[in-house]
Amino acid sequence: MKQLLASIVLFLSSFIAFSQTDSEPALWSQEVNKISDTEYELVMKASIADDWHIFSQYTPEGGSIPSQFTFSKVGSDYELLGKTTESETTSKYEEVFGIEEVFFLKEAIFKQKIKLLNPDVRQIDVNIWYQICKEVCIQQEHDFKFVLDGGEASVVNQAVDARSLSMTKDLKKNLKNTEVLADSEDLVEDDSGIWGIFGLGFLGGLIALLTPCVFPMIPLTVSFFTKQSGTKSKGIANAMLYGFFIVLIYFLFSLPFHLFDSIDSQIFNIIATNIWLNLIFFGFFVFFAFSFFGYYELTLPSSWGNKMDSASTKVGGALGIFFMAVTLAIVSFSCTGPILGLLLGGTVLSEGDLATNLSAAISGFGLALAFPFALFALFPAWLNSLPKSGGWMTTVKVVLGFVELGFAFKFLSNADLVDHWGLLKREIFIGIWIILAILLTLYLFGIFRFPHDGPKQKLSSGRKITGVISLLFVVYLSLGLAKFTDLKLLSGLLPPDFYSITEKVNDCPLGLNCFKDFEEGLAFAKKENKPILLDFTGWACANCRKMEENVWSESDIYPIINEEYVLISLYVDDRKELSEEEQFDFQYESGRIKHIETVGQKWGTFQTINFNAASQPYYVLLSPDLEILNNAVQYTDRDTYKAWLNKGLKKFKSTSLK
Repeated sequence: MKQLLASIVLFLSSFIAFSQTDSEPALWSQEVNKISDTEYELVMKASIADDWHIFSQYTPEGGSIPSQFTFSKVGSDYELLGKTTESETTSKYEEVFGIEEVFFLKEAIFKQKIKLLNPDVRQIDVNIWYQICKEVCIQQEHDFKFVLDGGEASVVNQAVDARSLSMTKDLKKNLKNTEVLADSEDLVEDDSGIWGIFGLGFLGGLIALLTPCVFPMIPLTVSFFTKQSGTKSKGIANAMLYGFFIVLIYFLFSLPFHLFDSIDSQIFNIIATNIWLNLIFFGFFVFFAFSFFGYYELTLPSSWGNKMDSASTKVGGALGIFFMAVTLAIVSFSCTGPILGLLLGGTVLSEGDLATNLSAAISGFGLALAFPFALFALFPAWLNSLPKSGGWMTTVKVVLGFVELGFAFKFLSNADLVDHWGLLKREIFIGIWIILAILLTLYLFGIFRFPHDGPKQKLSSGRKITGVISLLFVVYLSLGLAKFTDLKLLSGLLPPDFYSITEKVNDCPLGLNCFKDFEEGLAFAKKENKPILLDFTGWACANCRKMEENVWSESDIYPIINEEYVLISLYVDDRKELSEEEQFDFQYESGRIKHIETVGQKWGTFQTINFNAASQPYYVLLSPDLEILNNAVQYTDRDTYKAWLNKGLKKFKSTSLK
């Protein structure tokens, strides 16, 4: 757990370090030395800024990540003669990893000899991926283009540029009536979304209060403030300051995520749909769940809590109260950590800005934790009405454990959908949730127990009520599995209905006819003289599923989409690799180049450049000659969406008659 926390801190702080770097910490140069007509030496040099260091290719495993070279077309155009050599390195024993790390200071020089297999080759492309550190570490890469005849490097993508233009710039130039996009917005009030996330965070904090790591601390802490502060008013003021610091500490955890905004317009989509990240979330949630089941205790190093507690005693005053709040965050981590993980997972799954959502969720969580300390300081007599600690808190933890397991499979489903493994089809996913709900029901009714359960006692009313709710959830899921209900309440959490074992209609939402390539759909629209419903969507997009299953499925909307429009669904999170001929480098107006190698990257860039949008779902109505028929909309309600479709259809028919 200590290594996990260190990795998370390193990951977040690397962005802080990079954002505060005025210039590149490593400046690269290159040269090529001709040995013979077929042999050359490639030289790559890095000038490293003061106090920074780059790790060697040969730093031992188990520590920092070594530098890695990728040589393009090796084996076909040329072969490598020996290994890549390095200039002088420095070594230092790293206690954290227990190894002697090897790295460069001031300068790094790499040399690689090659022998040509194809005499017509004039350019060698090499990429280095490396880790550069100064207190924290940043992962970076650099591309080298060695021209063997001394001329200029060839433009990597002349065919690429043409493809890039046809996909973006030419389309943007030919789009008509683009001014209506300025009025495009999410027609469902954004405030409700952010306040809903805040409310979920607050609910998570209230649940955390009911756990054995937090609940017993309420009367102890409040009594300390009211008795040790001298006067009642001072005690109340200190308790409220304590609550404020709790909220502040949790809010500060979300600040590093705001640094992502300046990196890439698609960064949050990349985070939310990255296969490995979803698999990591799956593993974390399973790990958290079994800690709630009592198989092991999830704690931060006790020395952290001891140091904070000692600091609060020595410092005193407002700063001492701050350290008391930090101590609470540390000692309660075994119960709050999994709930915070659940909040982070929920914000990744939700639509909108990840950093803003996370700040809202975690602030709500902190406020709920802080609330009782201030409340009971104001009304200390209420402490007598608090229920006593006992087995009911263990039940709360077990219920949370099953919730964690359910969400774990949601992240596994995301990876399955994005990479098209076909492992968790809709029926299998629902079946897993049914099993989990049955196990929870059996536990709540005392049929089986977990290691940390106390002596068997009579079931409480709260436990019976929760057991009945769990049983009703089993029935609801079973009816959905048997197709007796549509499970609309779970839209966005379950795999889409077309991702099914039994129904082999097509892989379009609701069995609609759709195109997954813009040019193909546009050609069909021109042939049929029909308007286009351009649907920017994602396999792991929760709100996309909600729109399809709750809005598109309506009897007065489905026929409009199916009969009046040509549906083009472009999946921005599709990790399927484009063929080598289809891949290209896209150059933004800023000069930054982005290599497009997957279907999702292609359509995500297509959306960003042409429509200045990066969120999904995102809907645009176009005529076959690329006139925008209405403002773009996102996640919205049934009536608004129907009116929007009809307005676009009316606009198309009126212009077609002219």
